[in-house]
This record gives sequence, C-alpha cells and structure tokens, in this order.
Amino acid sequence: MSTVQFSIRIDPEIKARLDRQAKLEDRSAAYVAQRAIDDYVSKQEHLLEMVRLAEIEADKGVFISEEKMTAWFESLGTDHELPEPEPDIFPESARL
Repeated sequence: MSTVQFSIRIDPEIKARLDRQAKLEDRSAAYVAQRAIDDYVSKQEHLLEMVRLAEIEADKGVFISEEKMTAWFESLGTDHELPEPEPDIFPESARL
C-alpha cells in the first residue's frame, strides 16, 4: 500500500502519550497515529451511516409515544415488567 506524507502539530503531552504507546507496541509513533486516525474516521463514517439510516426510518413517521416508552422503561427491573412497546404513532396517510 502506498502512503502519503501528512504533517500535523499536536500538543506535547499527546505526543508523549503517542510515543509511550508506540514503544509498548514496538511500533513507530507514525504507525500508531495512522491506526488511531483510521479508527476515528471509520467510527465517524459508521456513525454518519447510522444517522442517515435513522433519518430514513424517522421519515416514515412511525414512532412509539413518550408515554408508552416511559411506562415500559419504568417497569424494567420491577415485578411487573411490561413487554416492549409497539409503535402507536403513525403518519396521517397510514390512517386513511
């Protein structure tokens, strides 16, 4: 895999921590930083995809009311736990 040079300025304490981690892993600081950046970017991409999918789902207009969610949540851990609530809010077009 080819690489490109990338320079950044970081806080001295972060650099010291990076160097300590690199030494523990018997790797270069650049390698550890590259892995950390890759991990961060991958997590952000995943988060954005989850938000995109949640927006698509929300646009359908089918929800569980706050009242049902609160009642269910408050029942958890009690002797009378309620079953998971079903959606009870639907878009106007679904009601016709």
